[in-house]
Amino acid sequence: MVLGAGIVGVSTALALQERGHAVVLVDPHGPGTRASYGNAGLIQREAVEPYGFPQDLATLLLAAVGRSNAIYYHFKALPSLVAPLLRYWRHSRPGPYARAVAAHSSLIAHSTEAHAPLIAAAGADALIGKQGWHQAFRSVNRLAKAVADVQRIRANYGLNCQVMDGEELAAAAPALKQRMAGAVLWEDAWSVSNPGELVRRYARLFERRGGTILREDANSLRSDGAGWAVGATDVGSSLTSAQVVVAMGAWSDALVRRLGYRFPMFVKRGYHLHYRIKTTLAKPMLDTENGIMLSPMSQGLRVATGAEFARLGASPTPVQMHRSNSIVRELLDLGETVESQPWMGARPCTPDMLPVIGKGHLHQGLWFNFGHAHQGLTLGPATARLLAEQIEGGATYIDHQPFVPAALRALTVGSPVLERIYAEISTLRPFGARRHRH
Repeated sequence: MVLGAGIVGVSTALALQERGHAVVLVDPHGPGTRASYGNAGLIQREAVEPYGFPQDLATLLLAAVGRSNAIYYHFKALPSLVAPLLRYWRHSRPGPYARAVAAHSSLIAHSTEAHAPLIAAAGADALIGKQGWHQAFRSVNRLAKAVADVQRIRANYGLNCQVMDGEELAAAAPALKQRMAGAVLWEDAWSVSNPGELVRRYARLFERRGGTILREDANSLRSDGAGWAVGATDVGSSLTSAQVVVAMGAWSDALVRRLGYRFPMFVKRGYHLHYRIKTTLAKPMLDTENGIMLSPMSQGLRVATGAEFARLGASPTPVQMHRSNSIVRELLDLGETVESQPWMGARPCTPDMLPVIGKGHLHQGLWFNFGHAHQGLTLGPATARLLAEQIEGGATYIDHQPFVPAALRALTVGSPVLERIYAEISTLRPFGARRHRH
């Protein structure tokens, strides 16, 4: 059984199926309906360096006082977030971050080649663009600072990219009505005009190859003798399996906690709206200073926000989406929105910025594949292959050790005393919270 029918779960089901396993994919919502639907639609071959926690004081202060559109947070969520975010900050320091980059880039290097055969077999070529995307800058100073990083990344990882001035960007994106300072064109990335449909095509490929998809609550997972079971009300009995893979994205944490696993995970929520537009962009574009992604999609121009730090089940607060509406209208002649309300999704994040791929140490036949943060669409097939090879018990195509669950269990902020303080802080109620009596 594979629990979760997003891009990671569907890719995992296909990878296991390819190796001769009989696989059932379990999800109450169906394939490609949650975070796999609402992302920026990029397979980011160039994303060799994961998003680290900001280290400069200016960025942190802007976020703290609510002046940054790229970062927003719920004050009431801070007590539960302080421990994982402190770990996230620590792992974003130069030494630990370099180790994370080494592992992360080894997966990213295989991202497009892992997608390619699935795209072809699923008949999804028409959904894919291979012209890259623009990282655009409004400020000359910000562009100049980015160029040094671009040159380093291009040299270290053999990537293809171009630095464009404002005139070159205007020629490449005539829909822009405001002159920008310039952009970096990341040429190795692929764009997807409908990410949810891509996942559904992969799911139909899985079914054509003999796989089964069950609309069932994956949270009903329970130990069943030597194996695992989930309720399967649509067939009138439980489904049992010797092995199960948890690939439920942001919803994985609650399930594995019930089984006794305590990973310091957190979510970054994001929002999008589609806009009708007469003249759209030829390729996706990031408004870097404002943390807004603009992606031409089959539904319209998708305007997607940055990161919102909040509890997974908290009510939507699309502050960044409302700000983005005004900011993007400075650049483009947007029409009306396609949806009446912004879509909201959750990115499953780990403090060390690496997905969890491997065996649950407390149980037989339990496997994990989650925690992909911003790169679920990019890394789905690549991490699926890595997990399938671990399940098979043979050699893995890259070193799997940085991703195994034991690595997360060893996370520390460097001091047992500080760990205790952070644990105590995380149990506090926010100021103004009501005291309930039972």
